[in-house]
Amino acid sequence: MAASSKLHIVMFPWLAFGHIIPYFELSKCLAQTGHLISFISTPRIIDSLPTVPQDLNINLVKLTPPHVNALPEDAQCTIDVPVRDIHRIKKLLDGLDEPFSTFLKDHPSVDWIVYDMFVYWAPGIADKFRIPSVFFCPSSAATLVFVGPPSAILSSDFPSLTAENLTVPPPWVPFPTTVAYRYHDAMHIVKGASGGDSGVTERYRLGITFQGCHVVAVRSSPEFEPEWMKLLGDIYQKPAFPVGLLSSSVHEINSCKNDTWVDQEWLDTQKQGSTVYVAFGSELRLSKEYVHELAFGLELSELPFFWAYRGDPCLLPDGFEDRTKCRGLIRTGWSPQARLLAHPSIGGFLMHGGWGSASECLAFGKPLIMLPFIGDQGLNVRLLEEKKVGIEVDRNDTDGSFTRDAVTKCLKMVMVDDEGAGIRASAREMKSIFGSKEKQDRYVEDFVNYLIEHRPKEGVRAPSD
Repeated sequence: MAASSKLHIVMFPWLAFGHIIPYFELSKCLAQTGHLISFISTPRIIDSLPTVPQDLNINLVKLTPPHVNALPEDAQCTIDVPVRDIHRIKKLLDGLDEPFSTFLKDHPSVDWIVYDMFVYWAPGIADKFRIPSVFFCPSSAATLVFVGPPSAILSSDFPSLTAENLTVPPPWVPFPTTVAYRYHDAMHIVKGASGGDSGVTERYRLGITFQGCHVVAVRSSPEFEPEWMKLLGDIYQKPAFPVGLLSSSVHEINSCKNDTWVDQEWLDTQKQGSTVYVAFGSELRLSKEYVHELAFGLELSELPFFWAYRGDPCLLPDGFEDRTKCRGLIRTGWSPQARLLAHPSIGGFLMHGGWGSASECLAFGKPLIMLPFIGDQGLNVRLLEEKKVGIEVDRNDTDGSFTRDAVTKCLKMVMVDDEGAGIRASAREMKSIFGSKEKQDRYVEDFVNYLIEHRPKEGVRAPSD
């Protein structure tokens, strides 16, 4: 690549690992095409990132956040606090605006800024330095469309945020769809929308974030959701790019087929497609009641299972591990998710509806059994169910509770029953989309070409008055 074509791109994700990891993966993809990346976050987050490959030009930049009252001294990301205190992490994020400005002042070579959904002040700072910006949402186009057009969000005529409004498709979606929240997960959205003591409402954050960018990018594929990708560009009235799955571990599986890891021997003893992989992400903490219903649901299903359990082992039902030890394996801490999903014995994934995990599963053509809890998980689940690649466990619509019988029913349907044959077939078809490195590389290439063609002209990258 000619020196004149090389870009300096700044990446600034929201302080949650469900966003940090795809931002880091996109950084690696961009650096692999020859560009310089400055990845910006808090010291604790930077120190927890995987090692940067030596051949990639990625500069990890630590910005020291201010102290925020009622936050533990070392709390710098959402995993450090309970869900009720996320608004304080947003306040901490807002205190990074001045250090970010200082960084840009000291680095006049920056060509583009790629920022996340809660960094609402980033586009204003980018404009001050005359740097174009990209809003990158590490989720599906459908999720972003559901939130709404940028101009409408900031309008006084925008519908009020109520659970009732969130449980139906919004008026700007012109085609039939089931993508909407259930009442129980809509209530979580409404409760978190005030902004708390961060002083900034969710609506204002999102509206300014969306409105200020020059380009929008999503972690998705036009082959999977073509109608939503087109609508995203239409309602934003800006270029909209898919950047693919962003999971290097998926494409690295083929290069390490002969490697072994702990628990592989156990999986090798299970029949092909017989075993359920169970995981609910790195940040979600399930209540004792939910853990019990999941555990008993797995037990009643009589299916083999591998549970990557991140909660307190004391929450598991008494005797559960002993009763299921002949067909179930529970592992606390980190597990190699991509390798597990790639294993022939894994036939389905019981999970929370996180977009990254769902996409990773589909890259291996495995169907989904889904239980959403927070954030955009409900929308992801409705989209995935609409695409017939998984099914949602039946819940009480008012409080979100579910039963072991509902878990068992879905597990059996997706894994073994004739009724789930269509879901299994649809999931297998997704492997040609989500599992195609050629397609993923092409999405990134198209995105990079646009950034090169629309980089700032020499001499204009300076602070405006």
